[in-house]
Amino acid sequence: MYPSRVLRMQPSRAFYSPIPKEGQSAHTISQRLRMIKKCPPELIPLGIVLGVAIGAAIYSSTKKLMTDKTLRLYRNSPESRDH
Repeated sequence: MYPSRVLRMQPSRAFYSPIPKEGQSAHTISQRLRMIKKCPPELIPLGIVLGVAIGAAIYSSTKKLMTDKTLRLYRNSPESRDH
């Protein structure tokens, strides 16, 4: 059986071209802010909603860990165990 011509493993075209220079290397803050303007405006509300959701998740998790007295965060010491 011979492999079909479509399924034969061939190197991708990306290997033929040189590696592009990293886009984020040695940029100042103002240059990075200008790069934000290049992103589509439809993604800005999505980023805001995602940021608020992640912030709320961190806040609620931290509050739960700090205020819940029934939550066991550490192992019991061997001498305090009842066998």
